[in-house]
Amino acid sequence: MLRAVGLHPQGMVIASGLETMDAVAFDRLIARQVEIFSELQQPFEWKTWSHDHPGEFMSRLESFGFVRGDTETVMIARVDDVDLDLAPPPGVRLRTVTSAAEFARLATLWAAVWDENMGEMADACRAAVEAFPAAVTVLAAEVGTQWVSSARAEFVEGTGFCTLWGGSTLPEWRGRGIYRALVSRRARLAADRGYTFLEVDALPTSRPILERLGFVAVTTTTPFQWSPPSADTTAPHDG
Repeated sequence: MLRAVGLHPQGMVIASGLETMDAVAFDRLIARQVEIFSELQQPFEWKTWSHDHPGEFMSRLESFGFVRGDTETVMIARVDDVDLDLAPPPGVRLRTVTSAAEFARLATLWAAVWDENMGEMADACRAAVEAFPAAVTVLAAEVGTQWVSSARAEFVEGTGFCTLWGGSTLPEWRGRGIYRALVSRRARLAADRGYTFLEVDALPTSRPILERLGFVAVTTTTPFQWSPPSADTTAPHDG
């Protein structure tokens, strides 16, 4: 089991090999994680996969007060199978986000897309870029002075995988090819760094676009969110 604490805006728990556990063992495992994060007064996400977690485990999480999030499709593509040079639509420019002022603009964009306060999430992305500049790249799409979309790539050291996250586009700018261009640009970055595969946890709105780009569905993943009574958690948006 992997437990990540001290992250912002939330912690993370990932467990596997649960198929041999009964309900009593499930409850003990879950209760221990809740106890740890209660002491920290930190919300956290327990990430589950359909191929790895028995259905009873998910219902046990809900009995402990976890809130089930939207199920996403895990999709994978070979970098060589993706068009690496898809241009954004006319008038749209892609840029790399690096400065504090740019991450503040990113928080504003995300708030408009998701109707949530995304300041902590933007701060977390900025901290990741500053701490691991070779491992995390954040992109924004702009039209004139307006930012209309963004996305993130994480290059997993020691593997052949570049993972894609955070696709967020203003509603009035969807359906114009911006998301496809952001996927292509991140695939190009992965190719230039010698990565072989791309992976994304796709929402239903993203899945058909990714399939047309050469991605294949391999499983599904469902997040479960837990928060201490006084915590205000902002879940990350993937895909």
